[in-house]
Amino acid sequence: MKTQRLGLIGFGAFGRLTARHLAPHFEILAHDPAATDDLDGLVRLADLAETAACPVVVLAVPVEALEATVAAIAPHVAPGALVLDVGSVKVKPAGIMAAGLPPSAQIVGTHPLFGPQSGKDGIAGLNIAVCPVRGGPAARRVAAFCRAALGLKVFLVSPEDHDREAATVQGLTHLIARVLMAMEPLPTRMTTVSFERLMQAVELVRHDSPAVFRAIERDNPFVSAVRERFFDLAGQARADLED
Repeated sequence: MKTQRLGLIGFGAFGRLTARHLAPHFEILAHDPAATDDLDGLVRLADLAETAACPVVVLAVPVEALEATVAAIAPHVAPGALVLDVGSVKVKPAGIMAAGLPPSAQIVGTHPLFGPQSGKDGIAGLNIAVCPVRGGPAARRVAAFCRAALGLKVFLVSPEDHDREAATVQGLTHLIARVLMAMEPLPTRMTTVSFERLMQAVELVRHDSPAVFRAIERDNPFVSAVRERFFDLAGQARADLED
């Protein structure tokens, strides 16, 4: 597979993490107007048309930029190409890609359940969700590659099932972390193990872009119900304490 080209659209923090782990398996072309280096030769920077014409295309762009990106690459996507996204939500990206990409394109949604911080020491053993969108066995091939080549723990799920679980797993994590960061400075001297674990969770998401937070909290169709239940229970706890 090393001779197969992979087009990477988006070369920010997560795009660069993606390139590091896929470089042993693909010849990577990367496109990002803001990119200034080739990650020590791991990728070749190319224009949008050439990058989008690769047999495999990974869209490592924010969810809020996905629709415009799909529209820009659609004329260049090769017949039968495999196109994947790596967004934090899956229902919305799946719909955008299915509507905007050529009918011959195979489409798979993926969500690596880690980021540049949690994956900085290696990704083997970490989790990834793989969601079939279009193309029959394409998702199973992607899942097999993630297991065998990258050592990831794969969850093959529908976009709806992914978002339903992620609404709690990510929606609450990022919400609580955002509140705790707003309360800083927090104690660092006399701390408990449980408090330190909370702060470790905050550190894992502290440097996520605002676009990631918006995608998790606004673009997941199930997260508002989870958030409202959390606020209702927090209000009940406050009322109990004030009684």
